[in-house]
Amino acid sequence: MNELITQINDAVWGYVLIAALVGCGVWFTIKTRFVQFRMVGEMIRLLTDSAVDTVGDQVKNQGAEGKRKHISSFQAFAVSVATRVGTGNLAGVASAIAIGGPGAVFWMWIIALIGSATAFVESTLAQLFKQKHKDSFIGGPAYYIQRGLHQRWMAVTFAVLITLQFGLSNNSVQANTICGAMNEAFGWNPAWVGAGLAAIGLFIVFGGIQRIAHVSAVLVPVMAIGYVLVAIVVIVTNIELIPHVFKVIITDAFGIHQVTGGSVGAMIMIGVKRGLFSNEAGEGSAPNVAATAAVSHPVKQGLIQALGVFTDTLLVCSCTAFIILISGLYQVPGLNGIALTQSALQSEVGAVGPIFVAIAIFMFAFSSIIGNYYYGEANIRFITSNGQVMTVYRICSAGVMVIFGAVASFELVWNIIDFFMAFLTACNLIAIVLLGRYVFRLLDDYRQQKRAGIKEPTFHRSQFPELENELECWE
Repeated sequence: MNELITQINDAVWGYVLIAALVGCGVWFTIKTRFVQFRMVGEMIRLLTDSAVDTVGDQVKNQGAEGKRKHISSFQAFAVSVATRVGTGNLAGVASAIAIGGPGAVFWMWIIALIGSATAFVESTLAQLFKQKHKDSFIGGPAYYIQRGLHQRWMAVTFAVLITLQFGLSNNSVQANTICGAMNEAFGWNPAWVGAGLAAIGLFIVFGGIQRIAHVSAVLVPVMAIGYVLVAIVVIVTNIELIPHVFKVIITDAFGIHQVTGGSVGAMIMIGVKRGLFSNEAGEGSAPNVAATAAVSHPVKQGLIQALGVFTDTLLVCSCTAFIILISGLYQVPGLNGIALTQSALQSEVGAVGPIFVAIAIFMFAFSSIIGNYYYGEANIRFITSNGQVMTVYRICSAGVMVIFGAVASFELVWNIIDFFMAFLTACNLIAIVLLGRYVFRLLDDYRQQKRAGIKEPTFHRSQFPELENELECWE
């Protein structure tokens, strides 16, 4: 079964989908006039943006008073980064280097730089077409496909694919990596670790998006800062090797030392796959949480999520890559995944290395588990409002699939996720290319208001008369 899935992945993940990802990224970069580079300062400023309702009034999170509990820009950023910063940053990068060589890191950087424009477009669309939920907002690709393209069948297809990808198979990868790290560092039995993860995860996901957002807002910044600081220490103490590291990445990326073009193609493919798994740009996942934020203009969450791509790949993934390449252990046969990252850090900081990575991957991957769960929840709610269906999904996502991932093989869980990721991405790319024109207009409006001296631009659905009946919010 594992070999069959591998063959299907190689066929689907051929150059057609890679070309589509890069092509869409370049197109959106040009049409938005390089928004991901020109508006970095605005992205950072928006992290402190207060939660506002859809007419721009400042609001506070409400408890039992019956009012909507608004999610702030930072909380939405934290949940989306929680799903991005996880297995892909520690185990995924190690896997890409072990299989594709150091050059795979270069292609991860490229897909992040280009893909951040795609992330901007999809998350802005999610904000534009979001809907009111009983205690917050809800939205994502399934919602903008139905409201913007009027294709119910395509919207349901996407909802099913993302539930299978994130709510189920992605969680098995996160659990597999956590259990592998704990076994490597402490010798703990993966089955027992998986059972413990499932118990904690079920407690959190039954608390809804507010509990998920609060947990992610604490776990992600603390661990991300700690991991980056450790990486900086490793880099500074080996500063004389950094020119060599860049040289190895660049020369390997363009196949200067490869004998055949086939090896270069395989390296590009693994770099793009692991880059996409890590930063999720164009995959249609982050828009689901971007839609929950209460902001005064849809562009704000587009900018926030573009920053999330940079944070994930250019910062955290690069930290892992540098640690591994400095150690030189990527050339050891059979050393792969989280074990490679742990061994590399151990060679630089001593016995504490594997323990630190185990703790880091627990916090990163566990926050991904609860964030991934929400992506599935938002899309199941799109298909049905049946409470029993949601209960079964919660048990499967945070319970059954976590335990499955704990005991399954490394190769099987990664092959399953690559399989669903390809189809999910293709579906979302078609939708955002067709709907991108609305984002370009929104970005022009946002820039015009900023040039006019308006610190907090606002949007009203009357600005898009052709969509006024399709936009539930923005009153």
